[in-house]
Amino acid sequence: MIDLGVSKIMLIGAVALIVIGPEKLPRVARTVGTLLGKAQRYVADVKNEVNRSMELDELKKMKETVEGAARDVENSIQTHTSDFEKSWSEATSQDSYGDLPGMIVYPEYKHPKKKWRLKTGATPQWYKARSGVRTRAQSGAARVARFRPQSGPRS
Repeated sequence: MIDLGVSKIMLIGAVALIVIGPEKLPRVARTVGTLLGKAQRYVADVKNEVNRSMELDELKKMKETVEGAARDVENSIQTHTSDFEKSWSEATSQDSYGDLPGMIVYPEYKHPKKKWRLKTGATPQWYKARSGVRTRAQSGAARVARFRPQSGPRS
């Protein structure tokens, strides 16, 4: 850029003092300072925008390479699965499993309990009765009737 040393700045200041005059010099200096600040901010914004666009281009290239690698992996997986499905269909295409050498066929497993999917409570009934846990559902009217205080004999 422009090489401004101390001697050149002093020379410019002296010429400005003579040309502009001492009354208007502070206002002109302030205006020049604000314009230089705006110019520096504008240059910084342009630099940032250029850097962002360069990073965006790099990210787009990286995205394309990752997508290409993902497509390659997907294609290789599809070829391997199709090979596996072919070999599996060849292995299981025989009429019975007994024909395969070294393969023993076991009967299907059945759980011994009749209703094994139903959850059974782990807390014993005697403990529930002692601690006061309700085991039967009761309607609101029945609950009120049960806990209503008994009146004495009527006279």
